[in-house]
Amino acid sequence: MSYQFKFEKILNIREREKEEAGSVYNQSVKRFEEAAEHLYELLKRKEDLESFQASKLATGLSVQEIRHNQQFIGNLSKTIEHSQKVVQNARNSMSFYQEKLLEKNIEVKKYIKIKEKDFENYAFIEKAEEAKQMDEISLQQYMQHEKVGG
Repeated sequence: MSYQFKFEKILNIREREKEEAGSVYNQSVKRFEEAAEHLYELLKRKEDLESFQASKLATGLSVQEIRHNQQFIGNLSKTIEHSQKVVQNARNSMSFYQEKLLEKNIEVKKYIKIKEKDFENYAFIEKAEEAKQMDEISLQQYMQHEKVGG
């Protein structure tokens, strides 16, 4: 008789759910990284623009150019604010999916532990049955030997 785990189908479903949760989590990590990278680029651009403007102010800059740069920096600041919200949302989403993945991992590990215990029990019973059969065979051989030798 071969071993058959009674919750094998459930374990397979849970493992598939875990894989799906891992995939969704990886996608959320990728979205977070992309959003964070975009934010970094915007902040870097703003910093470069401000240092460029500061150096130009030292050498002389027209009022028109100052206004233009200030307006551009203002628009960039609004874009940065929006990007920060996107990054925060992506971070929250990533944390949520990480928690879901953790739950699925724990669930799968529980079923694997149940399967291990169940298999140990099965192996113990099989070994006991085998020992019982060996005892019966030995007893039959002894009885036949007694009849013949008797």
